[in-house]
Amino acid sequence: MELFGITLTEYIGYFASFFVLLSFTMKNVKRLRIINMIGCTLFIIYGFMLPTVRVGLPIIIANAAIFCVNFYYAFLKKN
Repeated sequence: MELFGITLTEYIGYFASFFVLLSFTMKNVKRLRIINMIGCTLFIIYGFMLPTVRVGLPIIIANAAIFCVNFYYAFLKKN
């Protein structure tokens, strides 16, 4: 499926990049982590949507790890 010559996979990648970039504009650290987790989730989906999982595996692994770190500090760590 394409819209304006861009595939759904590419749109997911662009949205993921947008959310990661957006997260760095946040002053509130918890909000930054939540927005970044959305970007990580989209990047994980993007990695699975690439032509072969082998190509997307580094993207999946890196963003899953970043998601876990963000989740830990946003919701589990007691200050």
